Amino acid sequence: MLAGNDKGGYEQCGAISDMYRTMKTVTLDVADRKAVSRRTLDAFKGRKQGARISFGSPELLFRVLTMKRWELVRALAGAGPVSIREAARRVERDVKAVHSDIHALLNAGILRRTEDSRIEFPFDAIHVDFMLHAA
Repeated sequence: MLAGNDKGGYEQCGAISDMYRTMKTVTLDVADRKAVSRRTLDAFKGRKQGARISFGSPELLFRVLTMKRWELVRALAGAGPVSIREAARRVERDVKAVHSDIHALLNAGILRRTEDSRIEFPFDAIHVDFMLHAA
């Protein structure tokens, strides 16, 4: 993060940049099998990759992450492990519908199930990274 200084320039804000270094962010991206394989090989070579979930197309990403599911993830961010019933209460939705959405997000790797069968969003932030090209 940059901040203006009294000389008309910009400098790094220490406290804010430290916060971003300690945040646990998951990156959602659109990548083909070749790119995913390359990142996997890099990880085996010891190169840090960070938390990343790849989708085969933008359409698949948006099919998995509907507006209701984004709302659910937002409600679970920072909440720690909760029951499905509690998740439904937080978004003011029917338990059955939330149950279905939670399973879609668990299958995608965005949510995790704890040992005591509660669910959690184990990250501090989501970064979505993809580019749409002209047809």
